[in-house]
Amino acid sequence: MAEYLWRHGAAFDLFLSLDVLHDPAKYGLRGSWAAGVRSRIPAAERTALQAVMKSYIWAFPWVATLPEPRHGRAALDALAQIPADERLTTLASYYMNGRIHAILVNVAGRGSWAKPDREALKTAYCARQETHPLHTMPSDHDLEQMLTVWADVAGYGEAWLAALTAYYDAFFAEEEARIQPALETAVTHAQSLANVLPLPKLLEELSQGLLFSHVTGDETVIMIPSFWITPLSMLAPVRLDGPGQWAFMFGARPPAMSLVPGDVVPDALFQSLKALADPTRLRILRYLSAEELTPAQLARRLRLRPPTVIHHLHALRLARLVHLTIGPGGKRYAIRPGAVTAASALLASYLSDGSRPLADDPVAQPLQSEVLL
Repeated sequence: MAEYLWRHGAAFDLFLSLDVLHDPAKYGLRGSWAAGVRSRIPAAERTALQAVMKSYIWAFPWVATLPEPRHGRAALDALAQIPADERLTTLASYYMNGRIHAILVNVAGRGSWAKPDREALKTAYCARQETHPLHTMPSDHDLEQMLTVWADVAGYGEAWLAALTAYYDAFFAEEEARIQPALETAVTHAQSLANVLPLPKLLEELSQGLLFSHVTGDETVIMIPSFWITPLSMLAPVRLDGPGQWAFMFGARPPAMSLVPGDVVPDALFQSLKALADPTRLRILRYLSAEELTPAQLARRLRLRPPTVIHHLHALRLARLVHLTIGPGGKRYAIRPGAVTAASALLASYLSDGSRPLADDPVAQPLQSEVLL
C-alpha cells in the first residue's frame, strides 16, 4: 500500500517558477511576459540564474526537508546557512542520479573539467533516461554549462543565492501571497482523493492526464503541489528519509486562474481553444479517439516528421485534452475522455460570467479533474 508524505509551500514555486520563466514555451507561457519578469532582476544576478538554471529542479527535494511553513524567504534563509561551496552539492544529493552526482562532485574537487568528463556525463544521462523516460537528455551545451558551474561551486553558490534573493525581492514575494491559497486548496483536494483512489489512479487524476505504467502502488510518495508548472507534472526518485521514495509534483492552479497575474482569460480555456483551432491537432484527436498511439505511429498516419507531431502532442497535453502513458515501452497517447466537453463547459462558464474577471477571483476554487485536463 502506498504511503503519502504531504509537503506544500510557495518555496517550491520559488525555484520552479524560474524554470518556467527561462523556458516559457514548454509551459505555454507568453515569452514576452516571461522576459519582462526576468528584466526586473539586475543584470549580474540574471546572468547567474541563467548559468545555474538546471538547479531549479534539483532544489525541490531539498525544499521538502525544510520545516513548515515552507515560504520563499525561509528557504533563502536556510540556503544561506549552507556554506557556499556546498550549496549545489547539497541540493543535488537529494535528487541527482548517483553516477551523475559522483562525476560532478569529482569535477568540483578538481576545480576544472575536460572532454572526458563531458562524455562520462553524457553516458550517465543516457543510462538514466533508459530507466526514467520522463527525464530529458541534456544537450552538449547544457552538459558543458553544468560542468562549468560545478568546476566553481563556491563562486556559483554565492552568486546563486544572491540572484535568488534578488528575484524574490523583485517579483516572487508578491507572487507568493497570490498563489498560497491555491496550494493549500490543492493539498486538501489531493488528500481527499488519496482516501478513495489507488496510487496509479491518484497520479493520473492529479497529473491531469499522465498514466505511469511502472508505478505499482506500494511506493512512498512525497506529494508536492505547484501552481507554476500546471498542468505538467513530475515523478522522480529522491533520497530523503530512506530508499524507494518518489517525489510527485502536480499542478495546483485552478481552472479559473491564469499564470499571468491579472489575466482575465484562464490558461486552461485559452490553451484548449488554441489547441482545437489547429486542423492537424483535430486530426490527431480523431485518431486518438479510436485507439492509443505512439508519436511515431501518428507521424506515419499524418505523413509528418516526428518532431512536428511531438510539438502538436505537447500542445494537446498543455490543453489537457490527451492522456499520456509512460512506461518501459515508451510514450503512448489517447484522447482524454470528457476533455472536449469540459473545455466547452469552461468556455460557457467564462462567457456567462462576463461581469467578473475570473483571474481576479479571490477564492481559489477546488480542483476538478474533469476540467483540468
